[in-house]
Amino acid sequence: MDLVKFQKDVDEMTKKLSKNLDKNQVSKLNYVCQQLIEMYKKNLVKINHSILELICATNLISRGYAVDVEKDVSEILVCDIFGKKGGGNTIIEIETGFTPPDHAMDTIDYFSARIMSKIARYSKHCTKFSLATPAVGLLPIANIFLLPPNARKKEDIQKIKDLCDRYYKNPPIEYDDILNAHLHSIFLINIDKGLAKELDPQGYVDLTENLLGRSEIRY
Repeated sequence: MDLVKFQKDVDEMTKKLSKNLDKNQVSKLNYVCQQLIEMYKKNLVKINHSILELICATNLISRGYAVDVEKDVSEILVCDIFGKKGGGNTIIEIETGFTPPDHAMDTIDYFSARIMSKIARYSKHCTKFSLATPAVGLLPIANIFLLPPNARKKEDIQKIKDLCDRYYKNPPIEYDDILNAHLHSIFLINIDKGLAKELDPQGYVDLTENLLGRSEIRY
């Protein structure tokens, strides 16, 4: 653990991100920065993920949200970013595409199940749920999450549950959580420029479909 290096890096990024914020917004971002420093002292966060959280937090703060990071939303879930504005709230979960060595032989299925499970588990705890990823990564978004719940077929929901059940058993992903899950948007993060661009899920799927070969993969 190198607290001095961590604090230097998050301070530097915070100053960079503050340039286009007003005084009140800078105060909100400094609060997030301090949260991350305190969590690093407890060995709860790492620098690469913290930088991504700062960038996404700035996007929300610039739009009037108050932001917390690494916030408990249930007894078993901690979200990356929690934003609140008025009577609504939003959760952003950041995905870097990392898969553990145990899943070297089933990387795509494991990663797809993880994305599906996050949408199903987190979206019921917020008004708007979003995923975020560095611009160098691609997220496999299942087509079912582009449809409203009343348009989702039972067999498609069961296929997703069957896949998630291969990797998530304690607790399992519930059928109704998949049925009612909602995905508001996806943020593409440009780390070098300190920017997060928000896309609607359909636009993101259209953008990445050919690269992911999704014409041959259906969930």
